[in-house]
Amino acid sequence: MDQHSSLIDSAALDQDTIAAIATPAGRGGLAIIRLSGPDAWPITQHLCGRIVQARTPSLRTFVHQDAVIDQGLVLLFQGPNSFTGEDVAELHCHGGVVVSAMLLNACLSLGARMARPGEFSERAFMNNKLDLAQAEGMADLIDAPTQHAARQAGASLRGAFSSAVNALSGDLLQLRIYIEAAIDFPEEEVDFLADNIVQQQLTATLDALDTLITNARQGALMSKTAKIVLTGKPNVGKSSLMNQLARDAVAIVTDLPGTTRDVVKQTISLGDIAFEFSDTAGIRDATDIIEQEGIHRAQQELALADLIIDVVDDTEGDNREKNVDRVVPTIRVLNKIDLSNRAAGEQSSAVVTTIAVSAVTGAGISDLETAILAKLGLSADTLATPYSARERHVSILQATGEILRNAVQQFTQTGAGEILAEDLRRAHDTLGEITGVVSTDDLLGEIFSSFCIGK
Repeated sequence: MDQHSSLIDSAALDQDTIAAIATPAGRGGLAIIRLSGPDAWPITQHLCGRIVQARTPSLRTFVHQDAVIDQGLVLLFQGPNSFTGEDVAELHCHGGVVVSAMLLNACLSLGARMARPGEFSERAFMNNKLDLAQAEGMADLIDAPTQHAARQAGASLRGAFSSAVNALSGDLLQLRIYIEAAIDFPEEEVDFLADNIVQQQLTATLDALDTLITNARQGALMSKTAKIVLTGKPNVGKSSLMNQLARDAVAIVTDLPGTTRDVVKQTISLGDIAFEFSDTAGIRDATDIIEQEGIHRAQQELALADLIIDVVDDTEGDNREKNVDRVVPTIRVLNKIDLSNRAAGEQSSAVVTTIAVSAVTGAGISDLETAILAKLGLSADTLATPYSARERHVSILQATGEILRNAVQQFTQTGAGEILAEDLRRAHDTLGEITGVVSTDDLLGEIFSSFCIGK
C-alpha cells in the first residue's frame, strides 16, 4: 500500500474531507486553499513533510510526488473550534492560477474531494457554528454593493437579525406554554384564557413582528442591487441620462437614432444605495438585424426590471400618459427640457411619477434620484436598518403574521384555547425557518448552492 492511499484507509471516515480555493480566481499576491474534515490535517502534514502546530502560522514548502509546488504559510484549526466545527487547514500560496490549481489538485489526489458551492458554510451550520440567517448574512457581506450594506450584513453575520427573530420566537414559546398550561389544568378556579393577558400578549407579539417585518424589508432592499432599466424611443436621450446619473461617460452618445445596439450596464450609487442601471436600445420597428437583436435584448431587460425609467423627448409634444396598469414601478422622464423650456422637477401625474429633466444641463436630475429611491421604497430609514435580510425572511415573517392574525380573530370569536395553541405552534415553526431551527433539505440546498465555492 502506498503512502497516499494510507491517508484514506487509516481510519473509517464518517464524513468526506473537502477542499477548494477560497480566494477569487486570477492573478494575485496570495491564494488560499481551504480543507475541512477528518483528513484535512494528515493531507496538510503530508504536503509539508513536517508537523505543523495548530493556530500557529508556519512557513512551509509544499511538496507532492517529489516535486516542489510552492512555499507559503500553513494554518491549522482544530474542531470544534474552527469555522466549520471540523478540523480545518488553510494553505497560503502565491496567487497564480496555475500554482493554486496545482496545490488544490495535490490535496484532491491525497483523498480530499472538491467542495460544493457553500459547503464549508453548510458544515458550519450543521455543526451549530452559525445559524441559517447568519450564514446568509455572511454571503450578503461578501456580495455587499455598498459600505452601508456591508455594515448591515456584518451585523447579521454577528447575529443581530437572528437575535431579533429568536426574541420573537421566545415570546411565542412563552405564550404557547401559558395557553397549553391553561388547557392542561382546567380544574383551576381561575380561567386563564378568559382574562386579558392572552390578548395583551398576542397584541404585543404582533407589534414586535410588524417592527421586525419593517426592518427585514428595508434590510432586504439594501442587500440586493435593484435593477433599473431605461427604455424609450431612439434618440430621446437615454444614454445621455445614463451618463448624467453615473457622472461619467459610460454610454456612447451621438445624434444618430439607434446608436445603442446592445444593453449597457453600470452600477450606480444613489444615497449610498447601489443600483444596476441598464441603458437599452430604442424601441421601434427596425429592419436592421443588429438593431432588432438590440431591441429584443431590451425587452428581456424590461421583463427583469425592478424599476422602469420611461424616457420621452419633451420637444416632441406628445407626452400624454397611456392608462396602462404597470406591474413594474415606473418613472416617466420628460427629457430635453433645456429645449422645451419646461420647468425641472416632478410634474403632476395620475398614472406614473413624472420627472422633467435635462440630461445635458443636469436640471431635474436630483429630483429623479429622489423619485427613484421613493419608488423603490428606500429612504433614510433604510440606511438605519440594524441588519441585512433577504426576501425569503420577509416572506416567512409575513406568513407568521398571517397565522397570528387569524389566531387572534378566531380566539376573539370562539375563545377556544386548543385552536389557539395549534395556531401558535404553526407560527412558531414557521418563524423557525429563518434561522434553520425548522428546515428542509431542499431549502438548505437552495440557500447554500448560491454561495461561492470555498465559502
